[in-house]
Amino acid sequence: TTAKTVGADQVWAINLTSKSTIDGTGIRIAVVDSGIWPAGDLGGKKLLISEKFTTSDDLISDWYGHGTHVAGIIAGTGSESAPGGGYAQQYKGVAPGAQIISLKVLSPSGSGLTSSVLQALDWCIKNKARYNIRVINLSLGHPVYESYTTDPLCQMVERCVANGMVVVASAGNYGKGSDGSIVYGGITSPGNDPAVITVGAMNTHDTPARSDDTIATYSSRGPTAIDGLTKPDIVAPGNRVISVANDKGTLFTNYPSNIVYSTQGKTKNGYYILNGTSMAAGVVSGTV
Repeated sequence: TTAKTVGADQVWAINLTSKSTIDGTGIRIAVVDSGIWPAGDLGGKKLLISEKFTTSDDLISDWYGHGTHVAGIIAGTGSESAPGGGYAQQYKGVAPGAQIISLKVLSPSGSGLTSSVLQALDWCIKNKARYNIRVINLSLGHPVYESYTTDPLCQMVERCVANGMVVVASAGNYGKGSDGSIVYGGITSPGNDPAVITVGAMNTHDTPARSDDTIATYSSRGPTAIDGLTKPDIVAPGNRVISVANDKGTLFTNYPSNIVYSTQGKTKNGYYILNGTSMAAGVVSGTV
């Protein structure tokens, strides 16, 4: 229901009737995450280039599964959900014509260093023209320790924006306490920076209708710590989002109940369900 909720399927319908290519064709999106598993919906020419900035492992592919899932939301082809193509493809990304640049900063356990993210963003600035990078997706963050005006991560994303790239960041998943109470001020960095599009998560309740949508309880709420800014900027589907799976990844292995079994008979391990503002950020990056 993700694509229908945001109206992406209506845009794809326009493409079919007018022979337009309003599907991300020609656009390159940098996904700064745990890497990408280059197979299925993200195989072939979908993945333009992969770079690694982690020190924890020597593998450039995604052995966690988070980056692959986010990239599928952004630009997955949907081919694994329907070999025949067309409207039968249930799990297309929002911009199925776009290409992905994978910048690995997270380990197979999903952890990483801010310094790795800074290196990846600096790489985007240096290679923006070479690869025509238009959008950077940051489905990650760290707690706010200082004002965005001095935070090195915020300063780097501002440099990216000044160099002509749109930066989309997840708001964080700190919207409720351990007792279920609402928590305010949980926006993570760099989502606390005015220069980025900060995305919270909503729950579609598995329907395309907007009338029953609610904010996901875990989605971080503003105002931002220290600076007191109004964030997030927007919310998008983030609950029970189906996207591309790496069937060898940590998440897939540890949480088999989230596996989506295809009704098409082609694959049983092509898709996976995840929740979070990370997924919502991917929806917005695809929309951008």
